Amino acid sequence: MSEECNQSCSSCSENCAERKEPAESKMDFSEKLNEMSSVKKVIGIVSGKGGVGKSLVTSMLAVSMNRKGYHTAILDADITGPSIPKAFGIKEKAVGSELGLYPVKSKTGIDIMSVNLLLADDTDPVVWRGPIIAGTVKQFWTEVIWNNVDYMFIDMPPGTGDVPLTVFQSIAVDGIIIVTSPQELVSMIVSKAVKMAEMMNIPIIGLVENMSYFKCPDNDKDYQIFGESHIDEIADKHKLKVLGKLPIDPKISAACDKGMIELFDGDWLDSVVEILKNMEDK
Repeated sequence: MSEECNQSCSSCSENCAERKEPAESKMDFSEKLNEMSSVKKVIGIVSGKGGVGKSLVTSMLAVSMNRKGYHTAILDADITGPSIPKAFGIKEKAVGSELGLYPVKSKTGIDIMSVNLLLADDTDPVVWRGPIIAGTVKQFWTEVIWNNVDYMFIDMPPGTGDVPLTVFQSIAVDGIIIVTSPQELVSMIVSKAVKMAEMMNIPIIGLVENMSYFKCPDNDKDYQIFGESHIDEIADKHKLKVLGKLPIDPKISAACDKGMIELFDGDWLDSVVEILKNMEDK
């Protein structure tokens, strides 16, 4: 240490033994819920790339847990590509008061907050820079009044950028589910998502593979449209559980397009539901 040291390590380029860790690396970025909110479990739904059906899995999990008698909610953190309101057929806008912003309830009582519920027109683009997008996600956590929610599912944008980082740092996430597709290149993408979760010390509940197969109605055989699945290899590599495999089913697509995802019929995510039901309280 220099005799002229003023203990201002953040502005000093010396690499001495007494150098102190910058204060910002010890900062707590966690955000508090609105004082009128109550959320028991928070599950993040992530993917390393777009187009794998992350929003679909988010919607189906919220519906599945709701059917089991739990009060569920969806925080749509995919600010530039929000699709949750469309899947649930929600056209009304969110309203607020001096107390905070209120989520919109779906037909079966699922609480939903999405940027599309705040825009004048659903087709208006969100042309915002990263910090503003990340700030909006935090506001969905801190300024929305989430009333007695048992399970909140956060639909994250793809990749490992600003929003996933913001969610992991500022929201008390109990675990994440990684959504994949059968293509071989997904192995690398999943690895990125896994490593980010490990870096942020976020538990990984397991993997869900979407578009895994197509069941032909004529002969009842399964066909792997996108090639042989690699999800079991990926799971073994990272010591993760395969939670479920969703088929390519025109009925599911039609339900989303018509805003009727709450009417989907299938047991593909039942194993995930059982895991979530048995999660320990915070």
